Amino acid sequence: MKKSFCFLLTLIPLIVASCEKVSPIEVFVATVAVEDRVKMSNLYFKNHLDGKLWLLAEGDYSFIVGADSHITTDSGRMDEMLANGLEHDDLFYAHLGDIADTKAEYYITLDSLLKEAKARYVEKNFIKKDEFHYVYREDTAEDPITSTYDEILYPFFPVVGNHDVTHNGWALWSNIFHSSFYEIDVIVTLENGDYAFDHLIFLDSASATLGATQIDLIRQGILDGAYDDGSSIYRNTFVFTHTNIFRPQFFEFASTFPREETFFLLDQFEKWNVTCVFCGHVHTWDERDYNGVHYLTLDAMSERNNPEPGDYLIRLNVGADGSVDWEPVHMNYTPKKK
Repeated sequence: MKKSFCFLLTLIPLIVASCEKVSPIEVFVATVAVEDRVKMSNLYFKNHLDGKLWLLAEGDYSFIVGADSHITTDSGRMDEMLANGLEHDDLFYAHLGDIADTKAEYYITLDSLLKEAKARYVEKNFIKKDEFHYVYREDTAEDPITSTYDEILYPFFPVVGNHDVTHNGWALWSNIFHSSFYEIDVIVTLENGDYAFDHLIFLDSASATLGATQIDLIRQGILDGAYDDGSSIYRNTFVFTHTNIFRPQFFEFASTFPREETFFLLDQFEKWNVTCVFCGHVHTWDERDYNGVHYLTLDAMSERNNPEPGDYLIRLNVGADGSVDWEPVHMNYTPKKK
């Protein structure tokens, strides 16, 4: 696999209901409604990121996906995920929500972990040119692009989950990640000098509904990409959401989208020509195809829910020809002894 990398053209301070070990009321109570979250997120994205944030890949690339880490005082599983992605040279790391339980101390733990992970990422991939500027190690241009430390993107992209917004958790989550509804393009350089474009879409489904604002924005086409003849500019489109589209088993205790929204999403995914949709939330593995779209629902990577080692992550491998396959990623971390 060729070395792939990310590139930031603007500063992005991103750090972005199943759960059998919590009370039912915690699953459904959120102090900031989805309408307000999406309005805030869309405004932030338009003002700070739109047209300025891309990921660059040379030929083939890969990315790692995890879900439902439910970080408290022990962030070992999350650290393992990020370390695995760094070792494998994954282009980015995606998280499907319920990243931490809603206490300020848990988000302090998360913020510290991500800062440490970014330091390791920068050390591996960049060379310090002077006191303030860095150069990507594999940038062989005569006049390479320089970036300050803050301008270097740490490629960790989350969606927001129901546990992330309970008990005023949105204030904690958004202070680190800022936007719960956003998109990113992957620009792929091919051997013949041409370019291909893949698309990443991150939806806010933490309240088990898209809400009117998010649906209106999608209907307005803000996430679409098409040539003048109407054909899509994107080779692959990947969608990331917390709330699952399908119930792995009919008796699962987990909120899913309202029926009308489910039908809307199924139709929209087909219109977007989505390659794969990634879901979390139910803490149960599920894989299926519907109308040409592949759906993967991940089990929880939380050591509280799954204390034994297991295949709780997946890695997507995207070939230079646009082909896509996935593989399980084993996690070895076990909870600390108390």
